[in-house]
Amino acid sequence: MQYITILGATGSIGVSTLDVLARHPEQYSVYALSAHSKVAELAAQCLQFRPQRAVVGTAAAAQELTRLLRGHGLAIEVGYGVQALCDIASAPQVTGVMAAIVGAAGLAPTLAAARAGKKVLLANKEALVMSGQLFMDAVQENHAVLLPIDSEHNAIFQCLPHDFARTPAASGVAKIVLTASGGPFLKRAVESLGNVTPDEACKHPKWVMGRKISVDSATMMNKGLEVIEAHWLFGAPADQIEVLIHPQSVIHSMVSYVDGSVLAQLGNPDMRTPIANALAWPQRIDSGVAQLDLAQVATLQFERADFTRFPCLALAFDALRAGGTAPALLNAANEVAVQAFLDLRIGFRQIEQVVAHVLASVANGAASSIEAVLEQDRLARAAAQAYIGDRLAA
Repeated sequence: MQYITILGATGSIGVSTLDVLARHPEQYSVYALSAHSKVAELAAQCLQFRPQRAVVGTAAAAQELTRLLRGHGLAIEVGYGVQALCDIASAPQVTGVMAAIVGAAGLAPTLAAARAGKKVLLANKEALVMSGQLFMDAVQENHAVLLPIDSEHNAIFQCLPHDFARTPAASGVAKIVLTASGGPFLKRAVESLGNVTPDEACKHPKWVMGRKISVDSATMMNKGLEVIEAHWLFGAPADQIEVLIHPQSVIHSMVSYVDGSVLAQLGNPDMRTPIANALAWPQRIDSGVAQLDLAQVATLQFERADFTRFPCLALAFDALRAGGTAPALLNAANEVAVQAFLDLRIGFRQIEQVVAHVLASVANGAASSIEAVLEQDRLARAAAQAYIGDRLAA
């Protein structure tokens, strides 16, 4: 029996993870669930899966959750805050941790899981974007097992040799190819993108996701963050990573080898596939996803990513090449800008302006400690907020 903690249980990844776990009650038990503010949804999950512990964001949310659970006769331990998240990620009973908290908020508990030597199922890309070397060092020094959940990185993982040791050249890898759907605005006139509304940006053609990550997909910042994540996961420099637009989202990513071979992982666009793959690795279990029917798909299309249409992708490559805390600055500025867009304070094309301003105005530092990274994160957020307030806000 494996005991699983899900950080971010009420989000799309958390819900999909619980769906897979429910199909295999003989193999998996839920140890702990967390959510920030969706108390009613978390209470319903606790009622179904009966975890030992549950964590929310605030004391008030914890009181409400406790009241709801007691109303159902459940004596589940309830906590709140960052330390409580770290506790359920590192508890001795825990076998695996699904790290699915969106944004910088997921860094501390995900790092705690790695330091505790857990099997870390990484859906929170910011942990690597913000603190790549520190996080990978924690994984290696504590003998944790790191398994990627993003469909693209999980696809690459499946296409690499089993003994791959983050040295692409030694394994005969010529290039890693991340595929991207192109989001909802792939064919929309570039000059009209300034008029995009939040609802339009959140209508992804293939995936059902939260609003923040949906906007990131529309700007392709999400793919830029995945480029940085791929660098740390697989040891590939920026010039060895390519982004290829593939609107059907059937090929989730590819690995090109020096002998001319290209291995691709295909499947229906459903996050339960990479979740099941990581949960059961090195075995395989039923995910509940329908088998791919290539005859029905019929056509697979590809095109190169256009940095003019998607400048956020170019900014991410720039941050990766700059190194240091530049990726953390990029991530923080983007989080502030996307929220400002969702709040109707700035336009869609101003997201890239905020990120570019922060990268140019906040000095890049050394990612020597988590404290240093978090300080750069704070400076970037302050700079982004000031820029929006001074120049962009309506």
